[in-house]
Amino acid sequence: MSRHASIRRTTSETQIELNLELEGHGEAIVSSGSGFLDHMLTQVAVHGLFDLAIRATGDVHVDDHHTIEDVGIALGQALRGALGDKAGIRRYGDALVPMDEALALVAVDCSGRGFLAYDVTFPTAKIGTFDTELFEEFLRALAHNAGLTLHVRMLAGRNSHHMAEAMFKALGRALRVAVELDPARGGVPSTKGTLS
Repeated sequence: MSRHASIRRTTSETQIELNLELEGHGEAIVSSGSGFLDHMLTQVAVHGLFDLAIRATGDVHVDDHHTIEDVGIALGQALRGALGDKAGIRRYGDALVPMDEALALVAVDCSGRGFLAYDVTFPTAKIGTFDTELFEEFLRALAHNAGLTLHVRMLAGRNSHHMAEAMFKALGRALRVAVELDPARGGVPSTKGTLS
């Protein structure tokens, strides 16, 4: 069974083409215009075992905000599309991932209700040229457009790069579990009979 989606998003601020394959091998070809976001999305693909291709251009001469938020929107839409009616998925996933002194916790529910609970404070405003406040914007756009209840917490950390990397690796691992097909389940994992 192949679960995949392709998204094209064009606005006056950004142009995005995105392909997502849930039954992948962790292969990522990502060009978002932000090198650090590319690095983080590659972590999601590798640790989620998704195949992910993204080509994005945007008004980065103004700010990275529009492009990063819109990539989150497109990835969320692709995830929602690839999951379809969500029949047979595990639905819930979580991961606790260390990277050196950093320790990130991510929990996800493919509930159909977009919600982000974000408890992360970075010690620096930037990682290279990347504004650390944009992580929350990206994750909110992802959660709302995918219909995820997403909790992200940083339990330890002093180095912003380590913290971000632990967070995105945990996101990939939590999503991998949540979207995985459960051989013991035939229908939608909800007493309501739907996750939408």
